[in-house]
Amino acid sequence: MGESTFTFRVDDTLKSAFADAAKAHDRTGAQLIRDFMRDYVSGERRAADHDSWFRQQVQVGLDSANAGRLVSDDDVEQEAEAWRDETRARMAGGA
Repeated sequence: MGESTFTFRVDDTLKSAFADAAKAHDRTGAQLIRDFMRDYVSGERRAADHDSWFRQQVQVGLDSANAGRLVSDDDVEQEAEAWRDETRARMAGGA
């Protein structure tokens, strides 16, 4: 893996404070910046993967609805009522 230099401007006060904070943790500013860059790229990949998964799930739901595979309001309400009853019973038993 090749390396390259990344140059940017930063306020002197911020640079000094960052260097001091890095040194307090036995790190250099360059090490921390590389860590931050890796973390950012990793987070962006995870976000993109989640977005792709979410879009696929939405499409599955749309396809199911378009094919007529739906749950009626009454069925949803019955299931919710059963869940509420169960929750109330647990709360009453634990109180």
